[in-house]
Amino acid sequence: MAKTATLEIGSDALPDGIILSPKGEIDLVRSPVMRTQIAAAMKAGPKRVVIDLAAVPYMDSSGVATLVEALQGTRKAGAKLLLCGLNPRVRSILEISRLDTVFTIVEDRAAASNA
Repeated sequence: MAKTATLEIGSDALPDGIILSPKGEIDLVRSPVMRTQIAAAMKAGPKRVVIDLAAVPYMDSSGVATLVEALQGTRKAGAKLLLCGLNPRVRSILEISRLDTVFTIVEDRAAASNA
């Protein structure tokens, strides 16, 4: 059975930006949805973009690539990208690729709002 390209992504406003909250796996099929949502959020010119990955049980290399693109885009725009709510499986993917040293990773939304 083929996977569908649906990925539910919630968003909440911050005083200086936005929190995006994807729900579900971020893989080759779903990462374009995530990429589109991040690009749309960046059009508003936020100073801070938080991606809350608490409801993401799995992410493959295309999901990681989407996050790297988001980091490049936020840096180019002079904004800050933070990741929060990483479960052990997603965190290990970032650690194996040593991207945990590149991204700003905080524990939860509260920490991201104050970072």
